[in-house]
Amino acid sequence: MTTDLWCLIFLSIGAYLITSRIIPRFRDVFIRANLFGIDLCKSTGAEVPEAVGVFVWMCISGMHVLIYTSKLVEYITALLGVTCILLLGFADDVLDVPWRVKLLLPAIAALPMLLVYYATFDITFVVVPKPLRPFVGQSIDLGWLYYVYMMMVVVFSTNAINILAGINGLECGQTVVIALSVLSYNCFEIYMGEVPSHAHYFSVHLLLPFIGTSAALLRYNWYPAQVFVGDTYCYFSGMLFATIGILGHFSKTLLLFFIPQVINFVYSVPQIFHFVPCPRHRLPRYNKLTNNIEMSTVRFKQKDLKFLGRASISILESMGLLAVQRNVGENREYTECNNFTLVNLILKLFGPMHERSTTIIILLIQILCSCAAFAIRYPLARLFYDV
Repeated sequence: MTTDLWCLIFLSIGAYLITSRIIPRFRDVFIRANLFGIDLCKSTGAEVPEAVGVFVWMCISGMHVLIYTSKLVEYITALLGVTCILLLGFADDVLDVPWRVKLLLPAIAALPMLLVYYATFDITFVVVPKPLRPFVGQSIDLGWLYYVYMMMVVVFSTNAINILAGINGLECGQTVVIALSVLSYNCFEIYMGEVPSHAHYFSVHLLLPFIGTSAALLRYNWYPAQVFVGDTYCYFSGMLFATIGILGHFSKTLLLFFIPQVINFVYSVPQIFHFVPCPRHRLPRYNKLTNNIEMSTVRFKQKDLKFLGRASISILESMGLLAVQRNVGENREYTECNNFTLVNLILKLFGPMHERSTTIIILLIQILCSCAAFAIRYPLARLFYDV
């Protein structure tokens, strides 16, 4: 192991300790600045500081520059992109930006990274799977479409974590699992030595301090949460993963570690695109009597739905993935169903449960999906690619 990696490990441990000390000391500062939220899944109604994810970046933003001198342009580009999305995420926490604007924020923050990618690499070809090579050859040059693809990776990564949220420890917990999975992949590739290792060392340099600071944040965000990470952390972590995947040239492998987020996004499509009414918050409903969380629901008139909305409900209900009640409410003209999120789906399948138990189940699913990602990346990939 190189000297700079040992230095980075010690600095990451230091970042964990510093973050652990900073967060409780600044808790009241955030509350006085009206940067707080009410935990709707608790009966206390206590004010919980929000946007505390900003401390994660404060503790790691400059430490690498002292030791990471190779390919400094790539690293500074990564810092610039992540810093841009951090500022935009903090603005979202303060200004409560609408969803249609949230989709544009990551695209704006990704521009510096894409420009450097164009000037430094400009690699726009993709390897074709073996069954298709007799028809289209071994690779296809996508040209500018590859930059559109990278932009979509950034937009998805930054919003995917933000969508799969709402209960204590979930946002931070899933990012720690993803980061550890990507780090394991990088270490395995470096150990195998079959591909140039620079891209994986670059990823390791970014991930180690992120894991250290995120672990400290998870300590205070775990049930019962003393702080909320806010959109700041969700955007920041998603952008970091996208940057690592794009500049490290393994963006397709990166998406394999986002399987639960992909499932949550696909399941959420009817509400995200307003085929079905989407409330401002889709987090589970808290039951004070049982101290458990239950599915949250949305109510609407069936006649107000268009074809795609009715089709979405019918398909998901027939698959047992949606709890639907018809003829409810005034004049029995309303239809009620659970909100389209993975958290609510887990509560539908397993029934009401404690908030901490729900988080643990989803994180276990994240871990199992990471194991599946490794199986897809190595044994199964050999059937389609020369790996």
